[in-house]
Amino acid sequence: MIRCAIRLAGVALAGVLLAGLLPHTAAASQAQSVVHQLRIYEIFENNKQAFHQRFRDHAMRIMAKYDFKIVAMWETRHGERTEFVYLLEWPDQATLQDRWAKFMADQEWAAIKKRTAAEHGQLVGDIEDRVLTVTDYSPTSAFLLSTRSSSK
Repeated sequence: MIRCAIRLAGVALAGVLLAGLLPHTAAASQAQSVVHQLRIYEIFENNKQAFHQRFRDHAMRIMAKYDFKIVAMWETRHGERTEFVYLLEWPDQATLQDRWAKFMADQEWAAIKKRTAAEHGQLVGDIEDRVLTVTDYSPTSAFLLSTRSSSK
């Protein structure tokens, strides 16, 4: 009788533990569909404040119109270059391509780029663009899921 109760308690405990793991497993597979995009812009010391002002005051606002989700932004030095780096999150590759096409065709953005280039010179040099897909064993998958769920 006691052995049976212990066995049932063990089975129940295992069930509770497995139930706790199932949402994580389901969430991990959901995270795999998320696409991250890493953008790296070469910017110039002589006019980087103008770049930051344009990105902060205009690019971010117009990107928001097209559902860009900016996860984080950094400035870094790489060799002799100053770089502006930012990470975007997209639900899928098709959305990434569609929203970038809409942003690049935006007439307000084209006018702002033209005006700021006339005032401050070239604000951006080389641009690197990388699409990142979270691996199923990434230790950051829980973090990425929490940022995704907190935005809903």
